[in-house]
Amino acid sequence: MQDIVRLMHYDPRWRQEFEQTRSNILHSCEGWVTDVAHIGSTAISGLVARPIVDVVASVENLAAVDEAIQRLRGLNFSVARDPAWADEVKLLAKPRHGEPTHHVYLASADSAFRRRVLTLRDWLRSNAEEAVRFEEGKVELWKRSEGDPARYAQAKADLFASLEAKIP
Repeated sequence: MQDIVRLMHYDPRWRQEFEQTRSNILHSCEGWVTDVAHIGSTAISGLVARPIVDVVASVENLAAVDEAIQRLRGLNFSVARDPAWADEVKLLAKPRHGEPTHHVYLASADSAFRRRVLTLRDWLRSNAEEAVRFEEGKVELWKRSEGDPARYAQAKADLFASLEAKIP
């Protein structure tokens, strides 16, 4: 079993961590990665989140994925198990003392995954009441799952689906 899921209060340093990660990825993957965006709960000011900075790194086409992966390995990222809920992406993780601190989701610039995560992020950023409801739901799911990664991930996928249904 993976480590237990930890949640923590929003840390303003996550924004700085994202900016540094973005800069490193764009510099290291120059020409292979065209854009890097902050996603997930660490990208939404004030929300409780897992202390993992999630980013989506865009490639122009799937042929660029292998080269981008090689370059990201130079930044201490390693290929992780691809998420079951996003079959069109490659997931890389950067561990610190065994636990991941950063996730990079490599996806094509025109992928449905990229559109979905950016739309959801932007919607939660602009709808404070929905963001609070999302946070409350996430914390409740965490409690019910007792921090078990598999149970939490499945419950959170269902929560995301219900949120997406609300977006106009």
